[in-house]
Amino acid sequence: MSEEVVDGWQPDILPGYECRDLPLPDAEIVAGDAEGPLSATLVRRRGRRREKVVLYLHGWNDYFFQTHLGDFFAELGYDFYAIDLRRYGRSLREGQLQGYITTLSHYTEELDAAVAIINDAAPGERPEQLIVSGHSTGGLIAALWVADRPGAADGVILNSPWLELQGSAMIRAVGTPVLQALASRGMATTAIPMTGTDFYARVLRADRDGEWTYNQAWKGSPGPPILIGWIRAIRQGHARVAAGLGIEVPILVMTSARTLFRRRWAPELAEVDTVLDVDQIANRAQRLGRHLTLVRFDGGVHDLVLSAKPVREAVFAEMKAWIGYLGSLEPADQQRTVIH
Repeated sequence: MSEEVVDGWQPDILPGYECRDLPLPDAEIVAGDAEGPLSATLVRRRGRRREKVVLYLHGWNDYFFQTHLGDFFAELGYDFYAIDLRRYGRSLREGQLQGYITTLSHYTEELDAAVAIINDAAPGERPEQLIVSGHSTGGLIAALWVADRPGAADGVILNSPWLELQGSAMIRAVGTPVLQALASRGMATTAIPMTGTDFYARVLRADRDGEWTYNQAWKGSPGPPILIGWIRAIRQGHARVAAGLGIEVPILVMTSARTLFRRRWAPELAEVDTVLDVDQIANRAQRLGRHLTLVRFDGGVHDLVLSAKPVREAVFAEMKAWIGYLGSLEPADQQRTVIH
């Protein structure tokens, strides 16, 4: 394969894909983080440019590696792009605080930069249709960006989006003020003691009980430390969702049918969400916008497209049907936003 760099694009680590840096000159400098400029990474499936585009955002302790997802959208006639956000995956540099951010609004910088590149590559002023998709934390970030950029996207697909903190209402109510107080006292990059299991990794990894091979330095088990400032940023995002985002374009939210949190392994953990509370997601999804489709899948794991083959085929079938429905709608009565 040629290593030639064309218009900033170069061969990616994934066969059939290419990538380019998204410099972030205005990125916040964080105490305790590695020195040097921050950047994100835009990845796209190779091929001729098309008039319909999907832009995908990964979750926490994650990066884009799900090439079968890109293949699915390509078969439907879409260009497929994905972002590895700052301090994640391809964008992670030695000494950086993996995944750290102090407010989710900072991700607007790489999202705007990615969409500007997508628009510049489109045959017209912008793609005929742009769908923004996100998984877990990426689903929360995607929803907030679409809400803040009305007219920039034509539809939203969210795969197990992290719309609320799992646990009781009392824990959520007490925890947020405590996080605010600790972060304001210079403890933003202090780790919160956490206990967990590696059951989700066991379900996914091909060298264990699953079928997926990925870079475990970028998607590890256990994952990176949970820092006070980061979880405060997540809770601020949750608060915005709870208040209502008012997204005007159609939204598809998909989750597993069940959540199960256990301290001991059981085979049924390969058929449920072991990361987030799917009932809370379903409840909070109603606050995203007025045009919502919610679908729940028996046997689904947290990242639905990494579920067992019969489940992910059902997920793809639902997305295909929803995309067909999206294409049948009249354009929204609002000015389309073009980011360059």
